[in-house]
Amino acid sequence: MTMKKKSVFLYQASTAEVQVGPMRLTQYPIQVLLIFAKEDNQSNGFWWACDRAGYRCNVAWTLESALECFLDKHQEIIVIDHRNSKYFDAEDICRSIRATELSEHTVILAVQFMENSSVTACYNELVQIEHGEVRSQFKLRACNALFTALDHCQEAVEITSEDHVIQVGREIFCFVLTESGSYKCKNRRKDSVDVKSITSQSSDAPSLQTRRYSSMARIHSMTIEAPITKVINIINAAQENSPITVAEALDRVLEILRTTELYSPQLGTKDEDPHTSDLVGGLMNDGLRRLSGNEYVFSKNMNLSHTHLPVPNTISDVPPCIAQLLDNEESWDFNIFELEAVTNKRPLVYLGLKVFARFGVSEFLNCSEATLRAWLQVIEANYHSSNSYHNSTHAADVLHATAFFLGKERVKGSLDHLDEVAALIAATIHDVDHPGRTNSFLCNAGSELAVLYNDTAVLESHHTALAFQLTTKDSKYNIFKNIDRNRYRTLRQAIIDMVLATEMTKHFEHVNKFVNSINKPMNDGSNTECTTNIKNFPDNQTLIKRMMIKCADVANPCRPLELCIEWAGRISEEYFAQTDEEKRQGLPVVMPVFDRNTCSIPKSQISFIDYFITDMFDAWDAFAHLPVLMQHLANNYKHWKTLDDLKCKSLRLPSENNN
Repeated sequence: MTMKKKSVFLYQASTAEVQVGPMRLTQYPIQVLLIFAKEDNQSNGFWWACDRAGYRCNVAWTLESALECFLDKHQEIIVIDHRNSKYFDAEDICRSIRATELSEHTVILAVQFMENSSVTACYNELVQIEHGEVRSQFKLRACNALFTALDHCQEAVEITSEDHVIQVGREIFCFVLTESGSYKCKNRRKDSVDVKSITSQSSDAPSLQTRRYSSMARIHSMTIEAPITKVINIINAAQENSPITVAEALDRVLEILRTTELYSPQLGTKDEDPHTSDLVGGLMNDGLRRLSGNEYVFSKNMNLSHTHLPVPNTISDVPPCIAQLLDNEESWDFNIFELEAVTNKRPLVYLGLKVFARFGVSEFLNCSEATLRAWLQVIEANYHSSNSYHNSTHAADVLHATAFFLGKERVKGSLDHLDEVAALIAATIHDVDHPGRTNSFLCNAGSELAVLYNDTAVLESHHTALAFQLTTKDSKYNIFKNIDRNRYRTLRQAIIDMVLATEMTKHFEHVNKFVNSINKPMNDGSNTECTTNIKNFPDNQTLIKRMMIKCADVANPCRPLELCIEWAGRISEEYFAQTDEEKRQGLPVVMPVFDRNTCSIPKSQISFIDYFITDMFDAWDAFAHLPVLMQHLANNYKHWKTLDDLKCKSLRLPSENNN
């Protein structure tokens, strides 16, 4: 049986009811128009594919018959054969269809596919188009119809059939089959849709001729839409019959949404506080273009001998002075600098043994305490004790903060044991082998690591990679050697994700996602519901772990005042040293305000708290309930403001230094 002998409608499919939000819409069977120069396997493939899909199908062999059929049926999908251009020009057909009155409000899309006469292949192509563009346009047209009705009426409007089913029009899509399997006919539509003219010719229509919008003309031709694409489509649809002021505002929204840095605030370039600009720029930029041939290479400690480090044989076998300090390690006011002093700048092993024992890390990993002790020793040996800030004391401080957060009721109730173990390990390794220089410095200096990691999250990538290299290098300190592969992979991914979250370029993205996915839903439900929702969605647990390590990493402004002041002095000294080296090597000075001769430490601390700390800890406090930390933050901020008001650039007033 040839196609010419077939009846017009292959399959009398019944209408379907589609739910779009609160609307119930009637969707009629898809109509397809096949425009082929002659009958062959390809045309038959599409014909029988329509039969299988339940579509109503027509075929036309000439331009004239195609136009006649379209004017009668105005099909949703048109397939044009462009392999035999000597019979007719596919682009001429597209232009002719576009010129008809019925196509005034249609969209012609290009859909590429490889030439294939298989019925299954043709069927898949058609179904993809139906469930992608046709279905999307069906829903969007429903919204447009409602906007048009509401624009002309003072009261609520329903556009229904006699059975009270809301009605919408159809959209037309067209694609052309070429010999190479690609589509050659472009979108011929130059003007956007005026939805008002669909249903009426209102008196104010001429005044809006200069401001027409069409989501149809801008919709992406993708079968699977990304979330941001769906958002843009919704905004486009809302624009179509909005007042001019609203439409213009939505245009500005779309411009913002099309940028890549959606979560990063934009610093002003005029009258901006240089401390804020330099600090934010230095922390949130991976680096500038390399301006010097100098190379910065820091020493690697992978081959250091660890046997000389004084470490206990067991957690109970520690000197009394250290044991006494560790008795207070569960308190937020725990003084990490005292532990640093009594352990000869190696506090991580001692605190790590105590904290890991409290959280049952050895039991979870099924490793001995000796293996865990050896691992802590290796990790600590690869922190640079010469760094004023990024040393093992900082790692121990972050581990302490992480353990403290894990003890809070809501945090503990939201995470599993694996999450706890991953968080403690991530905190321990998160800055291992840190050179005391920022990512921007390493990129500008053309360091080996910057080249290795393509100037992207250089240090954070290095910390995680080195930590796993060190851990798996020798079974004596491989804490993962006894866990099964699946658990190891899950644990490893969680650790990597948390360490990478400490990179500041995505700071605002992490905080905003936490606020929108955790804080806001939490305010709308009970504590039990919140915990259940988090446990049921691993992505939410990931957001909590990221937020936790981020807060632990920069918790210095929330520590007791004396500890806060000590940390501020240490980080400032490290930045001063970087500026000194940048000037010596002729590199771009990433943070010019951190010149040891002119810098105001109080101003830098105020900027850091204002820009990074306050909002993040407000969000974290709303989840974890941390009144002690927030009080310290307020006290410390007041300290820095007082110094700044008095034009003091140091850590304390001169009178305090004398005391």
